Amino acid sequence: MRRWRSAAVVAALVLAGATASVPLGLHVPAKIVRIAYQIEQRGIVYSWGGGHGAEPGPSTGTCEGYRGKIRPCPATRTRGLDCSGFARWVYALAHGSDVLGPGNTNDHVRRMRRVSAAMPGDLVFFGKKTKTGVKTHHVGIYLGGGKMMDAPETGAVVRVDDIAWRKDFAGFYRL
Repeated sequence: MRRWRSAAVVAALVLAGATASVPLGLHVPAKIVRIAYQIEQRGIVYSWGGGHGAEPGPSTGTCEGYRGKIRPCPATRTRGLDCSGFARWVYALAHGSDVLGPGNTNDHVRRMRRVSAAMPGDLVFFGKKTKTGVKTHHVGIYLGGGKMMDAPETGAVVRVDDIAWRKDFAGFYRL
């Protein structure tokens, strides 16, 4: 509990715009967390394939490859974000350019390096470890204390979830 309280304090400071007091090495990660919370407050819905247009940000999705519970697939008529579209948009806003690009979680994880000690603002990926790396299917933005911000599934909005919510943790990654 103590660890989560300290992460909550950091998040509160970041939300309050206290980035001037954040050490230089934490500037971009703090900005990532602040932007993620700002987006969460907008109530943006999940859309399979949403956020993968020419520019980062909410867009209608696609029904290609859709396996969600809601039928028929609502993605082509729903403006929103999927998990990697959410991570892409947050990172683009924090870095000032589209550093992750329009690809999916597998494309994004290849642009990053795995880290053993996560910091708020890192990405947390889920999937299977392979001989050549990792094959992923979900990503969230690490907040600290075992929590992440993600666009979890059709019918949900961008929200805070426990990392343990998904059973196939593949690792923490940093740009």
